[in-house]
Amino acid sequence: MTVGVREQPRGAGRPRPRPGAHLGLVGWLTGLALLAGVGYRLWLLGHAAPATNSDEATTGLAALHIARGENFPVWFYGQQYMGTLEAYLAAPVFALAGGPSLLGLRLPTLLLYAVFLLLAWRLTLRLTGDRWFGLFVVALLALGSDRVVKNQLIAGGGYPEMNAAGVALALLALDLAAGRPGRRLLRWGAWGFLAGLMLWVDPLVLPYVVATGAVLVAFRRHEVRGAAGVLLGAAAVLGAAPLLVHSLLTGRNPLHAVLAAGGANASAGWADRLHGGLLLGPPLGMGFCGPGRCADWQLWWALALPVLLAVAAGTAWRATRRPTTATVDPSSRVAPAMRLALVLASVVTLVAYTVSSAAGLTPVESSRYLSCLLISLPALLWPLWAAARRTTGWTPLRTVALVVLAATVGTAAHATWGATQTAPASRAAEARHAELVTTLRQLGVRHVLAGYWTCNRLTFASAEDVVCAVVDDTLCPGFDRYPAYRREVERAAAPAWVAPVDSPLAARLDDRLRAAPGSLDLVTVDGWRIYLPRA
Repeated sequence: MTVGVREQPRGAGRPRPRPGAHLGLVGWLTGLALLAGVGYRLWLLGHAAPATNSDEATTGLAALHIARGENFPVWFYGQQYMGTLEAYLAAPVFALAGGPSLLGLRLPTLLLYAVFLLLAWRLTLRLTGDRWFGLFVVALLALGSDRVVKNQLIAGGGYPEMNAAGVALALLALDLAAGRPGRRLLRWGAWGFLAGLMLWVDPLVLPYVVATGAVLVAFRRHEVRGAAGVLLGAAAVLGAAPLLVHSLLTGRNPLHAVLAAGGANASAGWADRLHGGLLLGPPLGMGFCGPGRCADWQLWWALALPVLLAVAAGTAWRATRRPTTATVDPSSRVAPAMRLALVLASVVTLVAYTVSSAAGLTPVESSRYLSCLLISLPALLWPLWAAARRTTGWTPLRTVALVVLAATVGTAAHATWGATQTAPASRAAEARHAELVTTLRQLGVRHVLAGYWTCNRLTFASAEDVVCAVVDDTLCPGFDRYPAYRREVERAAAPAWVAPVDSPLAARLDDRLRAAPGSLDLVTVDGWRIYLPRA
């Protein structure tokens, strides 16, 4: 499916601005949009938003151990997949700051978002040569729904890195394929290293690695056969070294763990998978829904996305088939080829998510698996922008393009407003948790038993002054991501119990307290209950 919009030939390596464009104005506006995107997320971090959890605290604990030189984990504690790059990035921050903190843990992810935004702007210019469209893309990516800012700011394993790395891979491949001069071997090595690194960190970005690599091979196969290809391969091995070395030493295949996390060991019906993958997934994962839910009117993006994918693929394919003439540079095919590659990568990502059981079993939370789709946003929206800007007169095509573009910005802005409303609650919850940590220290409590979503968060917030072992709602041992904590708590004479107010664990402990009134002393903190065993 194609749109009857005639594209002008554009060299991918040397984008040409539109005649008469106000380059000074658009440059300033783009800079303001960049600052607004970073500033909005910095404001969220100042409010301890998005709310943290024990999974993020697990990354923080790994960073703390790295900073102290106590441990150098390859994988997220408690599993055999998701590389610990975020922990290694946060470790120097902890070392310089003199200790761990939620803000210190998230500063590297904020920097990764800033890199993503800047590279997305540069990629948009390389793909289209339209500075106003570059401004539009930056402004759209500066917005951030609850799900989007969680993916970008929470150091929970791979998501903040993927978008920055995916755009960098596309930009490097575009420059190399177009024959852009200068530091070419360095670019080949950088592309290979990033590809290997992302294979270790999180294979969700693999469709973009393959797609951008295919553009490289298609346009520069003669270089791939030479020194550039050797350098690329060596750099890829270096980037993936933690994964490769660990797999060789342990004989474990990390792909099995990834498939299990995607729901390969579970079962979901196809109706649930299609509903979660194609209806809920795209608007949630791409930032068009409110916190934790999608209103019916926000689902319009799920209906528009297949059409946009088809139009973007069709226009890009047609541009790649343009015959080369004396007035048409062969490199002009590189940009549409990369747009086509980005569209195809997004289709593969969407299909892979839809066929997984995760889409049917946990569609709201698992929509984070679609965060990579933001990499394809410039290629996806370019035909709409071209129709709105280049079509002469007020035609139905131009009207539809303008309406869809306006609806995209409006829906994303509404979702962003919804995310800002969660910030006061996040700050209050973090204050209550800080009071809990202070109270435990004042009581001299060193070892506790608590639920999964309490334990590692408590241990991280106290910088391991309080060590926690996990129990389930029946008071039986639960899943400890770092077994050393369990062993330490088991050696303690009388560990305390900690539970959120009105939780099933608190109800079970209250029952024990009523059955044996002299067995526990109860200390209450706002939002929390501490049960101290009597000697």
